[in-house]
Order: sequence, then structure tokens, then C-alpha cells
Amino acid sequence: MKMDSELLHSPAVCLAEEEEADTSDWNLPLAFMKKRHSEKIEGSKALAQSWRMKDRMKTVSVALVLCLNVGVDPPDVVKTSPCARLECWIDPLSMSPQKALETIGANLQKQYENWQPRARYKQSLDPTVDEVKKLCTSLRRNAKEERVLFHYNGHGVPRPTVNGEIWVFNKNYTQYIPLSVYDLQTWMGSPSIFVYDCSNAGIIVKSFKQFALQREQELEVAAINPNHPLAQMPLPPSMKNCIQLAACEASELLPMNPDLPADLFTSCLTTPIKIALRWFCMQKSAKLVPGVTLDLIEKIPGRLNDRRTPLGELNWIFTAITDTIAWNVLPRDLFQKLFRQDLLVASLFRNFLLAERIMRSYNCTPVSSPRLPPTYMHAMWQAWDLAVDICLSQLPTIIEEGTAFRHSPFFAEQLTAFQVWLTMGVENRNPPEQLPIVLQVLLSQVHRLRALDLLGRFLDLGPWAVSLALSVGIFPYVLKLLQSSARELRPLLVFIWAKILAVDSSCQADLVKDNGHKYFLSVLADPYMPAEHRTMAVFILAVIVNSYTTGQEACLQGNLIAICLEQLSDPHPLLRQWVAICLGRIWQNFDSARWCGVRDSAHEKLYSLLSDPIPEVRCAAVFALGTFVGNSAERTDHSTTIDHNVAMMLAQLINDGSPVVRKELVVALSHLVVQYESNFCTVALQFMEEEKNYPVPSPANTLEPCNLTPVRDSPAIPRLRSVNSYTNIRAATTARNLNKSLQNLNLNEEGGPVTFSPGNLSTSSSASSTLGSPDNDEYILSFETIDKMRRVSSYSSLNSLIGVSFNSVYTQIWRVLLHLAADPFPEVSDLAMKVLNSIAYKATMNARPQRILDSGSLTQSAPASPTSKGAHIHQAGGSPPMPSASSSSLTNEVPKPPIRGGEQPPTRPPYTPTLGGQAPHSHQFPRTRKMFDKGPSGSEQAGDDADDPGGHKAYMNANLSTGLCDWSAKYFAQPVMKIPEEHDVESQVRKEREWRFLRNARVRKQSQRITQRGVTRLDDQIFINRNPGVPSVVKFHPFNPCIAVADKDSICFWDWEKAERLDYFYNGNPRYTRITAMEYLNGHDYSLLLTATDDGALRIWKNFADQRNPEMVTAWQGLSDMLPTTRGQPSSSAHSLARRVSICLDRSKGQGGAGMVVDWEQETGLLMTSGDVRVIRIWDTEREMKVQDIPTGADSCVTCLSCDSQRSLIAAGLGDGSVRLYDRRMGANECRVMTYREHSSWVVKAHLQKQTDGKIISVSVDGDVRFFELRSPDSVNVLQTVKGLTALDIHPQANLFACGSMNQFIAVYNSNGDVISNIKYYDGFMGQRIGAISCLAFHPYWPHLAVGSNDYYMSIYSAEKRLR
Repeated sequence: MKMDSELLHSPAVCLAEEEEADTSDWNLPLAFMKKRHSEKIEGSKALAQSWRMKDRMKTVSVALVLCLNVGVDPPDVVKTSPCARLECWIDPLSMSPQKALETIGANLQKQYENWQPRARYKQSLDPTVDEVKKLCTSLRRNAKEERVLFHYNGHGVPRPTVNGEIWVFNKNYTQYIPLSVYDLQTWMGSPSIFVYDCSNAGIIVKSFKQFALQREQELEVAAINPNHPLAQMPLPPSMKNCIQLAACEASELLPMNPDLPADLFTSCLTTPIKIALRWFCMQKSAKLVPGVTLDLIEKIPGRLNDRRTPLGELNWIFTAITDTIAWNVLPRDLFQKLFRQDLLVASLFRNFLLAERIMRSYNCTPVSSPRLPPTYMHAMWQAWDLAVDICLSQLPTIIEEGTAFRHSPFFAEQLTAFQVWLTMGVENRNPPEQLPIVLQVLLSQVHRLRALDLLGRFLDLGPWAVSLALSVGIFPYVLKLLQSSARELRPLLVFIWAKILAVDSSCQADLVKDNGHKYFLSVLADPYMPAEHRTMAVFILAVIVNSYTTGQEACLQGNLIAICLEQLSDPHPLLRQWVAICLGRIWQNFDSARWCGVRDSAHEKLYSLLSDPIPEVRCAAVFALGTFVGNSAERTDHSTTIDHNVAMMLAQLINDGSPVVRKELVVALSHLVVQYESNFCTVALQFMEEEKNYPVPSPANTLEPCNLTPVRDSPAIPRLRSVNSYTNIRAATTARNLNKSLQNLNLNEEGGPVTFSPGNLSTSSSASSTLGSPDNDEYILSFETIDKMRRVSSYSSLNSLIGVSFNSVYTQIWRVLLHLAADPFPEVSDLAMKVLNSIAYKATMNARPQRILDSGSLTQSAPASPTSKGAHIHQAGGSPPMPSASSSSLTNEVPKPPIRGGEQPPTRPPYTPTLGGQAPHSHQFPRTRKMFDKGPSGSEQAGDDADDPGGHKAYMNANLSTGLCDWSAKYFAQPVMKIPEEHDVESQVRKEREWRFLRNARVRKQSQRITQRGVTRLDDQIFINRNPGVPSVVKFHPFNPCIAVADKDSICFWDWEKAERLDYFYNGNPRYTRITAMEYLNGHDYSLLLTATDDGALRIWKNFADQRNPEMVTAWQGLSDMLPTTRGQPSSSAHSLARRVSICLDRSKGQGGAGMVVDWEQETGLLMTSGDVRVIRIWDTEREMKVQDIPTGADSCVTCLSCDSQRSLIAAGLGDGSVRLYDRRMGANECRVMTYREHSSWVVKAHLQKQTDGKIISVSVDGDVRFFELRSPDSVNVLQTVKGLTALDIHPQANLFACGSMNQFIAVYNSNGDVISNIKYYDGFMGQRIGAISCLAFHPYWPHLAVGSNDYYMSIYSAEKRLR
């Protein structure tokens, strides 16, 4: 497909091609829009996991208290005749009273044993008060903290009393004796469960609660007042954990229907299927099932616990339905407590739901405490009736003819309902009712495959779904399934476990305990498994070994390291990433795994991932190597050698394009620093000494005040937007080099303060504030100190350091950290500052005692001062040692060597480093120390040393980390199966994108119409405004009416249609650097702004020019060997303002540098960078890494770049006047295909036209414009324009070029060299003369020309109105 710009050259565009132009936007790749750019790199907030039962309980003892007194009816109940007689399905009148009592007791015990076979059962038949007391106290004694059940059948005694008494007997059975519930509570203790099967049972529940409340109050009184008589007594047990089930309300009698058992409530609780079937047969609807009688029901074949039989299946369905009703109706915490904590309690409550349904039909309302919402009308009961119906209708033929039993379709239908919920539902809705049923079938051979598939799809909805499934209780089921060897379950189980562990990593312990890790090891080692399933398996293993020693040991024995190492080169990037993370975690603080890694040369195998195309994979490899060297075990020579090797390999990533990788690199190196602390302390001291005694010509001195934007004469100095580049780009003050708390009064020669741009900031200048602990966020090494160290230590590039002899590994790593502390991405530099300062702090703390005693070193260790004695006195007082030079700035001035007596002091006021700034040794003089005491010993230091913070916690913990692994784990917690929003045709994201692409097509079409007619004049001023800083680079947005204007270190955005300022923010580059180039990335869609500064740093911004805060997306060192110092030359204050602001004005003299120049190719995602270096470096933004260095073959700087992706060509203009053409498909030695040497001076612009036969147009400072055909060695055309060119741009569509001159005018030419416009004055403003032109740029489509000049003004000119 052709490119847009190409189409715009064609004379008339037919409709079909215009459509094609629109589709081209869809095909352009987007740069820096991955998750790592748009999200904060941190794990998700851990959900409070309530699903794990903190207190799983067992009911261990059961008291069965039966007060039946068979044959004697109590006085207060008038029974009907006939009346309900059956107790535990036995007619008491069918045998002798004593025999009946014992049989009923034995039967009740059997009925309970079906639900809890392991408990201790004690029967108490027709007891006395003492027997009940003895029984209860002995059961509680044996049960200790576990639960006890008290079952009371009061069918042969009077009803409970309002005073809270139930009845038992005297020894001779001549009287009914009351038993107070209060006493019962005391004997039973807590936790307990009470079942009351008697009339008016609700009264007991009420009394119980009143007594419980009374107890709480007594406990409170006793707690407040120890002398109270209550406090002397043994404390009554709290009744909070007691559960009660009662057969009816306080005013109700039990049903007496002769077709029902007398203990209907007990039957529902202990033999639910039997009573449910009987009750079903007694309903009118049962007549629809012919031939089913109560006798037939007794003959249902099968066992309750065998799901393949009719009875077992009904029981299974009943369990599923009651569980589902409870889960859907009860609050979650109550459900957990009653249905998941204790097996017997859960069974009783499931059966209680049935009791409520059956007994309500006889005007009886069962009561529970805690109270449940009513469930008897729940829709799921209809599913139960249907299942019973289907089962019973088969009965006659099964029993009479022996036909086979047809299984119920219940579970299959419920799974279908769940599936419908998954496929049809919207995002925010109630959870699916069928979740507990899915749980029920997980272990069923018939349904498990389908159930696991649906469960996986449900868990994929997000962390809330995982929490929900865990709260239902899926965990033990999926854990048990890991014992299955069925291959078809593997992908499903791996997926489900990845989802669970992504949300709740505490399951690692359960997995190891049940040997679950072996399952995932075998999946990972299985070459036939698809890569995504192996990725999930290795993620699960990475969670198992994450800071969990037992897991690490288990996986080490399972050969995890070898299995992982085999997969390091897998083509699937996510798998490579997690394999590396998994390795990094298994040997984190686990030495035997590290040595196992050494034996398999794991570190060498990981090296290959350091150059992986995917930044996250490089990151994971750095993490793994970092924990590899970060083990705290004893060091041997062998392991030290390995650590050094790894360190030097890691050092090569110092200029990696991705900040995520560099952050991980700082952390990895910090592990090394912790391991070899003493060596690094030595290096640190050496560097600090060197830095103090080594004057570096820094740009701050050479370019003197010109590095400050001149003081504004405009009354309102605009405030900068403070920028939150993820963390803080240290707000909108000057560069972040200001030490946070240090004063900011920069004294220039005259001693007057210079206004800082942009926000004038000056805080207290007292240095004493920085004495004291580094906890107040003050660093021993300020940004300047580190920056200077970096430049002192070596101007050579870091790459030349690699491979130097090992004794200096520490020095080299220190240099790498210094380099990272000056990183353009704030989070990287903050981390590196922490590491450096933590060592500097330790080094100075350790250096304290001997330095004080060694009088020879006094002068050096104190800051420069007239006498060493004075220094001590002043420092003891905590004030700056030389009040005379009111504390000068911490920028880049150089400390002079200490003044010896008799020397002539220098003309400038002597340099005094502020304490804590460039004199890191200030810490060795505490405020109150005597001069020659024996130095701080451990105890003394902790005790009275005011300025020792007791450790260096403010700087760096041994476990510095970046959150990368947790952030990567979020992938597994988020929906994987959902269509991403941008692919969803109906989504807002997609609609916005469609709108933008239509707008782009309109801009292209309309602008093309104008340029095709030909532009005859270009002097209509459509915008003018005063910019906050002197414009140095200007760039039109290709499709918005927005223009970006950069001054030295900030960027201003203007809307040129509405003539209003949209934004102004600080770019974050250090003080002695300036912005030299800008590009819009993804201009066709979601725009980002790239800024390049002359120290080689590239920064990318988003959210600018709208109402939100600008954020830094990423930043990296595009060119590593550019030190802007090389640019400076001595300059006196006699230089004009123009000279100071824009070095480019002096280019005709061949001085100054090109800074950094860039060109961006949206189609390929490649960024070409060059400048004051001898190469053109190409970055691939997709991979965030350098892909090519093309040597320029010249001895001068590159001043401009222009590339054409179709032909893979790059044209470069150079400072020596040559224009060179490179073909990037060829090798480094032969890629320069053409050199034109016709210009005699600095090339201002070389433009490579984008058509297939596009020419190169180049212009030099002398104003000669030359046209080169690519195939011919000489220019095909030459035009002469103005001399003293300072800026020039060529319009890519309209064949125009504009020249800006230092002589304060702009000339616009057409391609024949005719001047079509000369602009010398602004419109309005009383026709003020234009200032010297500092920059200009054409709009890529419209015939608009933007001009910035040294008088701060920014104007835009266009073709005549009638054309537009």
C-alpha cells in the first residue's frame, strides 16, 4: 500500500485511492502504547481473602437428651386422636416403654452418625437435672475448644417456661423438674449447637439470648471493676459462638397430623430424603405420578452415599440444591460460618432449609439463631420437585420389572444454565446462582470436564470471580483433582490454578503440602503441551517458590531448575519471561538452588535473554541474575568470580531503551552492593575524595549564566505545570539536581541572586538543616555531586569498561550506578540515588573514628576553611564553617583545594560545600561529640549520637524491588478470553479511533486541495503570542490545531486556531542541557511527544495539551557518548543575549554543537538518532532497544537526519558541509552509499523526499540550496538564498522552503527559487520588527509556517485567506 504523503503528491486523487489513504492509518503501528507504558509497574492490591476458614471446627461430642416418658402424656398438651406417634420412625407404643425408649435413643444416634460418624455420642434417656449436668460437663471437658451438640426432645414433658426453663424428671418419675437454660449454658460452654424438638421451642431461643446478654454484661462489669463480687467468681463462658435450631416459634405447637412423625423436626434434620419423599407423596400433585405409594418409597433402591444409585443421586441433588439456596440467600460471612466451617453444622443447616419448607406447610415456623432469611419459596425447590418426580416415576418399573435407572438430567441442565449466564450476561450483574452446583460436579467423572471448562471461563472474568469461587469452596476440589492423571484435564486445571494463584498466592502452602507442585512440574516438562499452558504452569511454580522455603526445596528436588533452563529459548515470550522469574525466585535467598544453578551454568544460559527483543523478558532475566548474585550465604572465590561475571554482563544493559529494565538493573546491582558492601565503601570513599579534589570544567562555569534562562522582563512569569511522571519529576522547579532541602541561592559574580527558570524557588540557605540523619530525605551525595563524579570518573564511554581486570569490578559497577543516577527516567535515578547514598552513608559512618584521630587528614576531611581548628568548632555548633561566603550553590561549581596559610585567596569567594552536599564527611563530626573521644562504638552510637539514624533505612533496604514480578502476575488475574477493547467494534476506544482517522483523512484531503492549486504568498499572520521561554524547537501536530514549542528545558503547547496556551511543563533535563529536537509519535492516533536533549537523553510524554497532568511514558539515553561539556567554549558576559540563548546563531563560525537530532518513522517504529557523535544510532521502539549503529565516517557532528522507510535510506547533513546517504540494509562498512561535498559550511537541513524518485534537498548556513538526485554524484540544481541562515524548513507537500536569518527576517521560496514572501514585521503590535529567528517549521500538511524568535515571540504565517 502506498503511503499517505506519497498519495498527496499525486496530481488528482481518485476516490478509491482516498479510501485507501484512510485505511493506511489503521495499519500504522503504535509506539509506546503497551501495558508497561500505560500502567504503574506494581502488583494489584491484595484482596482480603475471607474464603479461608480461620477457625475450621469439628463437632466432636453429641448429647442426645430424650424426655419421652413413653405412655404418659404431659399435662399441658391436649393431643388429637389419632395423633402423630412416630419418634425416629419407631412407634413407641409397639413395645414396652423402656425398650421403646432405648430403641428410639439408639435410632436417633444412628441417624446422627450418618452425618458425623466420628463424634462421641452420649444418650441421656428421661434424665434428672444431675444427669444432664454430669453429661454436659463431661462432654465439654473432652471436647476442649471444639463444638458440642445438645439435642433435646421434650415430647413427654411440659412446654418450656417463659422464665427460660426446660423440663426433665426427678429420680422416681413422680415430678417434672425445671432446668434453667442459664445453667445449661454454663455446663455446655461454647462453641455449642442446640437442637430443640418440642412445642413452643422459640421460647428457649429467646431466653437463651437474654441469658447470653446477661453474661456479656457480667463479664464487662468484672473486667472494669476487679473488686466486684462477680469478679471473684469463675468467669461464665461467652455464648457468642452458639448456634440454636428450634422446631417452632414461641407460640406454636408441633403438628399432630398422624401421617407425619411426631419428631418431624428431627426427621427433617437427620433423615431429610426419607421425609422429603413422604411429604412429596402427601401433596396433591403426587397424584400425577401414578403407582407411587408410601410403601413403595421405603423400597427405593440404593445407598445414600452411592451417587450411582437412585437414592444416592437424590441425596446428591438435595445437597446441591440446599447448598445453592443457602449461598444465594445468605450473607457471605454467615454462609461461611454455617455451611463451610463444620461438616455436621453444614448438614444440619442444609436440612433445616427443608424443615422450614415442610413445617411451614403445617403452620409451624422453625427458628434458628443466627436467624436465616426465609428460603421456603426459593425457585430451586421447583428443581428439587422435578428431580423427585423424575426419580419416583421410574420406581414402579424398576422395582417390578428390574429396568435400568435413568440418571437425572439435573446437573447437566444446571451446567447449561451456568453456561448461558457466562455467554449472555453483561459485566456488572449478580453472580450466577449455579456456582455451588458446579462445585458439586467437579469430582464427578461424567460432568467434571465440562464443569472445569465452565469454571475456568468464570474465573477468567476477574479477581472478583476467583474470590467468589473460593468463598463457595472450590479449593479442596481443585486440589484433589491434581491427583488425577487424565491428560485432558491438564490444560483446564493449569488455567484454573493460575487464576487462583494470581489472586491469592497464599495457596502455595496447600499445593506443596499435597504434592500439587509435581503436577505442574510435569506439565512444564511436557514438550507436547502448548506454550500458553506451560506458561501458566511455570507461573504457578513461580508463585509456589516465591519467598517460601518449603516450596523452594520441594521444587528444587522436583528438578525445576533444569526444566526451566531447557525452556529459556522458547519462542513464546511470556513463557521465557516467567521461566526467568521462576528461576530468580527459586534461588532467592536459597543457596542450594543457587549452587544447583551454578552447576547447570544457569547464569550463562540467562545471558542470552539480556538481549531479548521483548523488554519484559530482559527485565525478568535481570531479575533472575540479580537474585542469583544476591544470596547472603558465605562467599567462596568461585562464587565471587561468578558474581563478578554476572555483574559485568548486567553492566552492559546500562543504556537499555526500557526504563523497566534499567530499574530492575539498579535493583540487581543493589544486591551485589549489599553482598560486597565493604569493597563498595572503599570505592565510594575513593570517588568522593577524587571528586572533591578534581576541578571539572563544567558547563555551568563555562557557559556561566547563559545556562539560566535570562530574567524575564514580562511582568507575569508563568508558572510551570508540575508534572507527575509516574512518581514525581521533582515538581516544576529547576532541574531535579536541587538537593531537596538545600538552599537555592546561586551567587553569580556580582553576588546577586539569579532568577531560576521557570518557578523562582529559594528555600532557607542555612546549611545546618542538613546535618543530622539522612532520614529527612536528604542525600549525602546530591545529584550534582553524583553527576560530577560521573564526569570526573571517566569521560570514556562505559562500553569500553567492560572486560577490564576484575580487581576493579567494584569501581566499574559504581560507575554504572553513577550513570544510572543521572538517568533521564526519574524512577531509575531515584533508585540508583538510594543505592549510592546508602553506601556513601555507610562509608562515611565507618570512616568517622579513624579520621578524627588522624590529625593529618583533618584539613581534607573538613570542608575547606581557613583553619582546621575553626572547622571543628563551627561544626560542633552545627553552623556552616565559613559564614563569610553565605553558603554558595550546589550546582556545578568546583571545590577549590583547601587554602593553606599564607596563600592568596582566589578572587571569587571561596567555595564552601554545604554540609551533606559535597562534603559527605560532615557526618563524621556529630554535633555534640568531644574532639578526641574514642569514636563511636555500637552502643554509644545508638545512645547519644544525635545524627546517627541507626542504620541507613532511608536509603535502601536489602530487599529493594521494583514490583515487576507482581505486575507481571496481574496478567493472569485479568480476563484472558475477553476481546480487548480496541478490537471491539462497539467500544468507545474504537469509536474515538475511527473519529480520529476520519479527521486525519479530512486534513489530508483539504490541505492537498490548497497545495495543489499552488501557494503564491505566505505572509498572512494567523497566530502570534509570547512564549514563556525563548523558542528553540517548534513542531506542528500533524492533525490537531496544536503546536509544541520547546525552550531550553520546558515545552509549551499552543492551540493556534483559538490562540490559547494549552500547557507548559518542565521536561526534566539537567541544567546544563537543552532540548534540541522534538517529534510527535503516533500523531495519527494517540499522540505522544518525544523530546531529545543534547546530553543524548530521549523523553516521551503523554497527556499533554489537555486538562490532565503530563506524564512521562518512558525515557532513555538515546546516545550515550554525548557529554554536553564538549560544546562549551569560554565566553564572557559581553556576549549578546542572543548568543547565550541560541548557540545555533554562531554556527557560521563552526562553533557550538548540533545537540541531538532525530527522525521518526511511524511505519516501522524506528527512531534515528545522531548529533555530536560519529554514528547514527537506530532504535526500535517496539523492542525498546538499539538495533543498529551506522558509522557516519566523518569527523564532524550530524546536524540533521531525514529517512525514507520505503527505500530504507537515511540522509544526513553534517557540520563539515557534507551530505551523506546511508542504506541501513547494508553492513556497517558499506552502508554509506553516497557523499555529497558541495556545501562549504554547516548543513542546516537535508531533506529526503519520500517519493520513490525523491531527491535530497540540502541547505547550508551560507544559504545555498542544492538538489541531489540519488543516483548522480553532483547536484542537479542550486539556488542561492539569504546568507547567515539560522533556521530553515522545507514543506513536504507544497514545494516551499522558508529561511530564517539572524538579520531578523524570514524569506519563503518556491521550488524555482523565487521569493514568494518576505516577512520582517509582526502584524499589529505597532508593526514591531521580528527578532532574530531561532527556529521555524512548516506544518506537514497545511501551508502554515511557525516561527520562533529570540524576543520570545512565536508566530504562525499562512497562505492568503481565500485559498484557505
